[in-house]
Amino acid sequence: MRDSIEKNNNNSLISASNLNKSFKKQRVLNDVSIVFNAGERISLSGPNGAGKTTLIRCILGQYTYDGSLSVLGLNPRTSHEEIMMQVGFVPQIPPPLKMTVKEMLDFFSKLTNTSKDKFLEISLALGLMIDENLNKSFLKLSGGMKQKLLVAFALGRNPKILLMDEPSANLDPKAREVFFNYLENFNKNALMIISSHRIKEISVLVNRAVEMDLGEIVLDKKIIHK
Repeated sequence: MRDSIEKNNNNSLISASNLNKSFKKQRVLNDVSIVFNAGERISLSGPNGAGKTTLIRCILGQYTYDGSLSVLGLNPRTSHEEIMMQVGFVPQIPPPLKMTVKEMLDFFSKLTNTSKDKFLEISLALGLMIDENLNKSFLKLSGGMKQKLLVAFALGRNPKILLMDEPSANLDPKAREVFFNYLENFNKNALMIISSHRIKEISVLVNRAVEMDLGEIVLDKKIIHK
């Protein structure tokens, strides 16, 4: 049975109502209705195929859907660029970008009005020697290097919403420790959603747990740390 928590709509940053998504005849999201609020740290869990990544990609405006979905008070399909100015995203699978690391630094700095030094600072803390890789194509970086760079771009811009899909999967133990320290000290007014199978790893960070299965929300509860 779903354990629903009281939601504060005055602080709502993401709101979904009767959200449905199908691929061909396969229903992946089934009448999902949920509100995510400012200041929440949410673990989004569930087995493979539960609908977690699909929900995230609907929020990002990457998929069409049926039902209602609002992100920062806007439609993610028609206001995608405006929304993404305020969203930091770490994908489960790095995108196949052909840009060099330097070109990506320039791009994200201009896009988010963020100093490149901030991205460099976080990259270095994670163990990525970015100066040595400036002219390398993103595609040619190792999985761990790609992940560190994407994490730096997501955290460095100080977004209102931070969406992360298995963000620590390719990080080495030292980088993982640094990463979670950044999350622990992240802007307390931001909404943070972490989709991960490493529940124990993120448990100390979150104040709300949302679990999905077969495209539905099956658990939604507050987490109180003693």
